[in-house]
Amino acid sequence: MIVDDVEVNILTVQGYLKKVGYRDFVTTSNPHDALKLIHDANPDVLLLDIQMPEISGLDILRVMGADPVLQHLPVLVLTADQDPVTKQRALDLGANDFLQKPIDPHDLVPRVRNALVLKAHHDQLSRQATWLEQQVKARTAALLASQQQLILSLARAAEHRDNDTANHVIRVGRYAGVIARKLGYLSKRIPMLELAAQLHDVGKIGIPDAILLKPGALEPDEYELMKNHCSFGRKIIAPISGKDLEVLRTHATLGNQILKDPCSPLLKLAAKIAQCHHERWDGKGYPLGLAGNDIPIEARIVSIADVYDALSSKRPYKEPFPRQKCFDIIREGRGTQFDPQLVDAFFSCSEEIIQIQLELMDD
Repeated sequence: MIVDDVEVNILTVQGYLKKVGYRDFVTTSNPHDALKLIHDANPDVLLLDIQMPEISGLDILRVMGADPVLQHLPVLVLTADQDPVTKQRALDLGANDFLQKPIDPHDLVPRVRNALVLKAHHDQLSRQATWLEQQVKARTAALLASQQQLILSLARAAEHRDNDTANHVIRVGRYAGVIARKLGYLSKRIPMLELAAQLHDVGKIGIPDAILLKPGALEPDEYELMKNHCSFGRKIIAPISGKDLEVLRTHATLGNQILKDPCSPLLKLAAKIAQCHHERWDGKGYPLGLAGNDIPIEARIVSIADVYDALSSKRPYKEPFPRQKCFDIIREGRGTQFDPQLVDAFFSCSEEIIQIQLELMDD
């Protein structure tokens, strides 16, 4: 593309380049049209006059430098100006080379050729970067899908131990996401919260069947043992300690590859939820007896989600409660069992909660 306010200069440059085989020229002698033409034509190289009325070549360079699409376009400046300050300003604004007027074809042709090589190299790098980005996205999506499946499989293992369905853990995760979103929880962390919430009861794996499957009320000593599922869950999920990690790394190269990042943010969050989702706002929960804001916000969110789903679902020891009774119990727990702010958030998004419940009903 050639931009010069003097038409004869355009024809001269165009004629030199045609003689060596260049075609497909886009030209303008009106600098007001230049930027639009550059965007529309997407040229491989721009030959730009500096001294033009109203809009100078420097003005055009300044706009191009701020445009991520145009800033990589090679620019050869056409000028009769010998002022070194002007040349420096043009270079600072992104010009690649200079051609002194009157134009010498022996200078013009090789410099245009070099500029085109530069553009082709940049385009190749850009295509490669795009391809690599697509590959990373595809592999990240595959890794995330595998991670989600592994988490759901582990959660199912725990739920099947006490005759719950896998839909319970999915519902609890979805409820938690809805409540968190209503609360203003960081949006980019909500998918992680939904996954981590599915592992809230994974510690049930460590509870004996005689207690876990008991149809009636638990004895005091049985209840104390049942409460251990919180700490069991944290131990199952929590990132591996440095000592244990080193032991595992000595066993196999595969183990080393799997455990390169033992501090997964997802597992840290899941461990925190597993340990604390039975804490109460008034401090009367278990296993740590935490109260108020000392209870991690994610565990407080999952606590409401889990209780609502437990109340509204069939369990070995009870039939599902009517929805209004479930709501009444949640409301009664405001400020005692549950964080008052989270109870308000729960009811403000109750229609979404009900919709999820209907979508994921047990068979």
